Amino acid sequence: MNKAATYDPPGNITCIDGKTKEEFILDKHEEGDTIYLTVADGDGMMVSWIQSNYNGFGSGLVSPKLGFAFQDRGALFSLNNGTNNCYNTHTIMPGFLSKKNLQTNEWDPYMSFGVMGGYVQPQGHVQIVSNIVDFGMNVQEAGDAARWCHSGSQQPTGEPMNPNGGTVLLESGICTTVANELIDRGHVVKYQPNGGGYQGIFRNHTTGVLFGGTEMRKDGIALGY
Repeated sequence: MNKAATYDPPGNITCIDGKTKEEFILDKHEEGDTIYLTVADGDGMMVSWIQSNYNGFGSGLVSPKLGFAFQDRGALFSLNNGTNNCYNTHTIMPGFLSKKNLQTNEWDPYMSFGVMGGYVQPQGHVQIVSNIVDFGMNVQEAGDAARWCHSGSQQPTGEPMNPNGGTVLLESGICTTVANELIDRGHVVKYQPNGGGYQGIFRNHTTGVLFGGTEMRKDGIALGY
């Protein structure tokens, strides 16, 4: 849900940033280019979906009657098998975990999730999985936990790595002991909020109950039916 679109102050008043209501809403509509959503039904079927215009006006194609532009993310991956960034393992793909059913010997949907936010995406996905598998967090805790990300790496679009090796960005929930250890190992460290946007659905295979988690850092919602 876009909170800016639902904000409706009375009259043509000036917002706190010195803009009218119409200017404020227009600016909010122009922020960001990616959304993530995931859905699941009572039978355990799950869909994990990221929509990203990525650049400019996306593909320039708009879905009839629906009014949104299709993405144009035809970049940042390779079509050559065996390369590190081959399409089959492309990190823009939304996250999905499955669990082997010992009775049917099939892999059943276990958790559907995604973390949007540019270069945060692959790093955020790994941290969500680690929080669930290694630290035993639930679907909401895994998203709320303090995150880190590395900025300044070499990019598939041709940008070289930052000469100083880039910066490790830490959220305030990560203790200074960890930050000092990273500095001692030669990293440049900076504290700042993480730009990732997380949503997730976890399914208990014993009870069939679905659990939803949503991002506390930006707009997001978990709904049950």
